[in-house]
Amino acid sequence: MENLNYGIIGNCKSAALVSQTGSIDWCCLPIFDSASVFAKILDNEKGGSLSFKVADDYTVQQEYLWQTNILSTTFDNGADAFQVIDFMPRYPHQDGSFYSPPDIVRFIRLIKGTPQFQVEYDPKLKYALGKTETKEEGEYIHSKTTEGEYESVFLYSDLKLQDIIDQNTITLDSNAFLLLSYHEKLTAQTLDRAYLKFQRTKTYWMNWSERTTRYPLYQEEIVRSALTLKALTFEKTGAVLAAATTSLPETIGEVRNWDYRFCWIRDASMVIRVIAGLGHMKSARKFLQFIVNTIPEKDEKIQIMYGINGEKDLTEEFLDHLSGYKGSSPVRIGNAAYIQKQNDIYGILMEVIYQQFVQFETSLENSEELWTIIKSVTSIVNQHWQEPDKGIWELRTEDRHFVFSKLLCWVAIDRAIKISEILGRVKYLKEWRQLRSEIHDDIYNNGWNEEVKAYTQSYGSKDLDASTLLMQQYGFIEADDPRFISTVQATEKELCNDGLMYRYKNNDDFGEPSSSFTICTFWLIDSLHKIGETEKARAYFDQLLYYSNHLGLFSEDIDFKTKRLLGNFPQAYSHLALIETAINFSKEFTKA
Repeated sequence: MENLNYGIIGNCKSAALVSQTGSIDWCCLPIFDSASVFAKILDNEKGGSLSFKVADDYTVQQEYLWQTNILSTTFDNGADAFQVIDFMPRYPHQDGSFYSPPDIVRFIRLIKGTPQFQVEYDPKLKYALGKTETKEEGEYIHSKTTEGEYESVFLYSDLKLQDIIDQNTITLDSNAFLLLSYHEKLTAQTLDRAYLKFQRTKTYWMNWSERTTRYPLYQEEIVRSALTLKALTFEKTGAVLAAATTSLPETIGEVRNWDYRFCWIRDASMVIRVIAGLGHMKSARKFLQFIVNTIPEKDEKIQIMYGINGEKDLTEEFLDHLSGYKGSSPVRIGNAAYIQKQNDIYGILMEVIYQQFVQFETSLENSEELWTIIKSVTSIVNQHWQEPDKGIWELRTEDRHFVFSKLLCWVAIDRAIKISEILGRVKYLKEWRQLRSEIHDDIYNNGWNEEVKAYTQSYGSKDLDASTLLMQQYGFIEADDPRFISTVQATEKELCNDGLMYRYKNNDDFGEPSSSFTICTFWLIDSLHKIGETEKARAYFDQLLYYSNHLGLFSEDIDFKTKRLLGNFPQAYSHLALIETAINFSKEFTKA
């Protein structure tokens, strides 16, 4: 069974996916949401890639270098062997800024013998929409579009350039390098320079990992997930991408294919909470600032998602010339969900602002700006909390009174009250406390279904939904409350399938989901742990970790039957939940 056996390399500007056999099958330059240079993952024939072709007697092994985002792929036939070390350069200048160019370096290290390979270099610029011409131009190989919008990239190497273009067999008798750059280089590119970039980048990642808080349990998994989250961070603005890819399907052959190279506000509170908990306060603060900077003026609608530079228009387009991952079309760029109305966004935003006051020092100017946002959001919630919406899962059908949306409206007012108390601003407290009670009672009376003994997906429904498992985490209900215990048990019984969770089972716009939404399984594990079923929770957690790919990475979904990874990859939400769940186990372990 083929799986999403890819590793991610990146430098907080862009990223690339390298297959288990060392093929770069996805890369967008110069930044994450640019058009692709390589997109073989979305079309085997047209997409383009950069790979090494070796004889069938070679075995291939892949791993990350310890505590880094540098990937090692080793080709070995017994007598001959070489290692390809893949990374995107990232390391600090003396002034504290970072050298992180839109480059990929492939350092080729001779291990033994005289290994032979062909370099298959096939860039297809601008999502392969038109033709890409590739030819040698003296010190580099230049690839450029010959129709449509102009785009180009440059490949440098100490291997013979014509051998690369002609895919001639190359016999490796010493170390070598390939360097793909979005820009033409102004200095000569040499093996020594490539090796120096490797060592400096390795030092940067190891230092970053060293600053990550250590925990007694699952430390290796926590660090790998933290490194993945860092790789999905856009340094310029502090935004964290949902994933590095577009249109990897939730189910093979179906149409649930979305572009995830954007920043969802819903992920924000979890990102800040988890990253701060790992000791990376600067990253957490920068992401928080991105959220604050992106929030519109007093009466403008808050979107559920934004571009990584804060863009508000994410109009969806279709790339019909690409066949899609394993034939799963359509391939989309942009995401139409940005126009959806989701009432939960206000609670997420207020939770983020609350964390700002709890975790970070705030200047008077910053506090005043945030206080304006707080008053604006509470006013919006007061006006709209009783209205139906699309819900957390962005259903594209009729609006409903989703319990999770109501819960997050309650969170918005609850956090506004807590911030008011921190600031000593009492003017609105009576009004907001009354509103909080009103929303609480509404959820308590209408969200609970006595017949199924659980809080359900929406008012008047018997359908269960994994999002209700977050009611305790957000402080709406205590872990020992009989209603919460009953909700967790009923939700597990209805939505858990062989240790993996459905988001929900009722038909949505595309029929009943056939894959598990990975984060929902983490939510169940965390909830079981909190209601005292720790042994079962740990068993589910260990089983889920086993379903990661060969490098410990997760996508958005897991197929119930085959256990193959599906959906966009690697998925920030999945790795955030992994870290949070592992930390909760560690805290309990420390208490014991």
